[in-house]
This record gives sequence, C-alpha cells and structure tokens, in this order.
Amino acid sequence: PSGQPDGKRFGGNVRRPAEWPGVIGKIRCIRSGDGGHNVAVQDELKALLKPTIESMGFEFIGLEYLSNPKNRLVRIYIDRGSDGVSVEHCADVSREVSALLDVEDPLSGQYSLEVSSPGVERPLFEPEQYAAFEGEQAVLQLYAPIEGRRKLVGTLKGADQDAVDIDVDGTVMQVPLDAIRRAHLKPDWDALMAGEKSHGAAE
Repeated sequence: PSGQPDGKRFGGNVRRPAEWPGVIGKIRCIRSGDGGHNVAVQDELKALLKPTIESMGFEFIGLEYLSNPKNRLVRIYIDRGSDGVSVEHCADVSREVSALLDVEDPLSGQYSLEVSSPGVERPLFEPEQYAAFEGEQAVLQLYAPIEGRRKLVGTLKGADQDAVDIDVDGTVMQVPLDAIRRAHLKPDWDALMAGEKSHGAAE
C-alpha cells in the first residue's frame, strides 16, 4: 500500500502509530486494556491466541511478553503470505485478540497489546523459522553470555528442535534455543535503500 498511517483512532482505543516507512517498515496498531488473573507466561498466551489468529487467515509468527512494571506489553507478529499485512489487518486481529483476552482474562492489571507485521527485521521464534532463513544474516540476543558474547551477529546455518547454528566471524556456533532471549533477521540496509531509490527512479 502507498501512503502512511495518519494517527487516526479506530476500533475503540486502537491507534495507528505514525510508523510506516515504505516497504522497509512495520505496520502496527496498539490497544491498552486490563486483565484479571496474573498469568504472565508467554507459552500460555501463545496457546490461547495462535488458534484464533490462524482461523482469521493469518500466519502467527510469534509473540513477545515484556513484563515492565510500568507498562507490560504483549506484542504479536502476524503475516499473510505474499499479500502482506495492512494496518486494517492488524486492527482486525487486535480487536479479536483483545476480546479473547477480555473473556479468558489471562493477565492482571494494566497491559498494552500490539499487533505488528514482521518488517524486514523479521523476528525469529521457532526452529522452522530459523531453518527457513538459512543463509541469511541474523542477530541473536542471549540471556547469558556464550564465549563472552551476549549478542551474536552472523549467518544462519540451520536449526533443529534444540539449537540454532550460526556462523559468527567464520566460526559456527551452536546456540540452544532456550538461551536466546530475542532473535531477528539483519537486513542489508544498503541494498534495501538502493532498491527503494531505483524503484522511485523507475516511477
């Protein structure tokens, strides 16, 4: 789609952040709400929300639960094949997920819900996702240092159900999945920007 979100509100307190830098950005919508029981388990949220999101025709990429005492955040990443994800798609999913959370009540107190397209810095959660992007550059942020490093940047070399292989400066390291706090692809920004410029020139 062309243009940028304009910050207008829709669907209750869902808002469109003014963050849509062309094809290299993410599309997000955010909703705030209250919960009941204090169940702060990411796997439980995934088990609860994934079936609903997939029943709407979207790929559930994964979710993050950030437990900040001042503002807890549930961030969900969705995709839709070659068609991609629009702001309206994110708003639809946000409304359905928010309604489900209201009914099931898995979170206590104030929290924010964010639904996002993956963007080019695509997050990685499952072994199959690491394997699908073998040969791509990625960034792995770890819970604890491995060989003195808490952040690994390198080329993905494969994955199984327990670990990810990543080539860091010519050395292939095997990183347990449960040691990874967060992971995402590392795009070639120079190539992306060059592609944007050539596309603009062609138009």
